[in-house]
Amino acid sequence: MFDYFFFDLDGTLTDPAEGITNSFIYALKYFGLPLPDYQTLCTFIGPPLPDTFKNEFHFNDEETNLAVQKYREYFSQKGLFENKIYPGIKSLLEKLKEEGKTLIVATSKPEEYSKKILEHFDLASYFDLICGSLMDESRSKKEEVISYAISSSSITDLRKVLMIGDRKYDILGAHANNIKACGVLYGYGKRSEFIESKADYICENISHLEELCLKN
Repeated sequence: MFDYFFFDLDGTLTDPAEGITNSFIYALKYFGLPLPDYQTLCTFIGPPLPDTFKNEFHFNDEETNLAVQKYREYFSQKGLFENKIYPGIKSLLEKLKEEGKTLIVATSKPEEYSKKILEHFDLASYFDLICGSLMDESRSKKEEVISYAISSSSITDLRKVLMIGDRKYDILGAHANNIKACGVLYGYGKRSEFIESKADYICENISHLEELCLKN
């Protein structure tokens, strides 16, 4: 059924909670703001950074740019590697490559950071392309990243593509590009947001995801 698998990074390939939450804490402390609890901080995993600072903290453009800068001060030095691979992911990627599938990362995280993370955890070699946002926050919307991944890999039959991610942004971004999407529940999304965003598939865990990906 599918020949191309697009993977989100945060909450799908790796669990980035420690590094991302610490980076938000660092940025918010700079502004002297009260810190959200850990569970709230984890809800910030997935959306583009500027959107979170604007929507959750009502920052104007100047404050948002500075907040992103402060976030990255921490993330680029420490948060990048305060991260871990989900158990079973490497085995899934190996099996898909053995089947001759094309694997692509499509993430709203800056491409530069994404490549460093995947190289650090020995995952980069499984992917034909690693596509992310740019450091100036352009191409940060998930639908833009997916569109870029499709055009960069010269895919012509969109029926052969499946986007895999842990938030509604992955589902909506995929559908905006006329491809199917699978929501995974081992990351940071909820079943309700996948149902609301009309995910084509929902997988409870990596075993279920493997079954979906390898059944065709």
